[in-house]
Amino acid sequence: MLTQHFEDLGWCRFPFDFRLKDWVDAALKPARATVTDPANEEWFRYGRTWFVGVHVLPNDPAGRVEGGPELAGGAMDFIRTLPGNEAFSLDRAQVSVCYPGYPQPMAGESDGVYRFRMNRDAAHLDGLLHVGADRRRYLKQFHRFVLGIPLVETRGRASPFVIWEGSHRIIGDALKKAFSGLSESEWDQVDLTEIYQAARREVFETCRRVELAAAPGEAYLAHRHSIHGMAPWGKDAQAGPDGRMIAYFRPETEDRQTWLEAP
Repeated sequence: MLTQHFEDLGWCRFPFDFRLKDWVDAALKPARATVTDPANEEWFRYGRTWFVGVHVLPNDPAGRVEGGPELAGGAMDFIRTLPGNEAFSLDRAQVSVCYPGYPQPMAGESDGVYRFRMNRDAAHLDGLLHVGADRRRYLKQFHRFVLGIPLVETRGRASPFVIWEGSHRIIGDALKKAFSGLSESEWDQVDLTEIYQAARREVFETCRRVELAAAPGEAYLAHRHSIHGMAPWGKDAQAGPDGRMIAYFRPETEDRQTWLEAP
């Protein structure tokens, strides 16, 4: 049932798990340290209302931080049932922190970019990057999944994770057409700008936007092809001094064919 839900909608949520809560308890202190580390100052964005924190958590390939357990629980058990994910190493987690007022305008960005962040939650496909001065889009990273693990309690709409249900199918179909007849080694050389923009428009027009929030010990999983983002900080949102702090794991795969073709 959970597998079908994930394949149909492109996301699933996992209830409280003591194994995951043990990991959160161990990860919270080093996660906090990443935010205050001067070496990570570059990760603050939008008037310091978002700490991006990509790959800053000092975990090992099993997810362990110093003195803590490996990353375990129902979410990890489920992920290993998905094609191509029977065995893999974890990347260093992103520590994504939002604060009241997210997002503020950023110097040098256009009004259109700011409106997209406000009105469309900065919706994106992970791994599809802007390249060059003209910012054309190329698929440069092939993530297995996006696993979100809240590290602190929040209330209200504290910049929740946003996903468009079924978007993974629209994006997956568009990528299959774009890469048809090409070898895997050529995929990251294909300019996907217009193809992606057209597919994303279809997503916005036809897919339901869903906000996902969870508490420490819970988790949510997004399909690797999904369009997702992060909502603005809501007027009803409440959080402690840590803000809204979530660890995201997005390990990459070298098996590009499974990445493209698997459900």
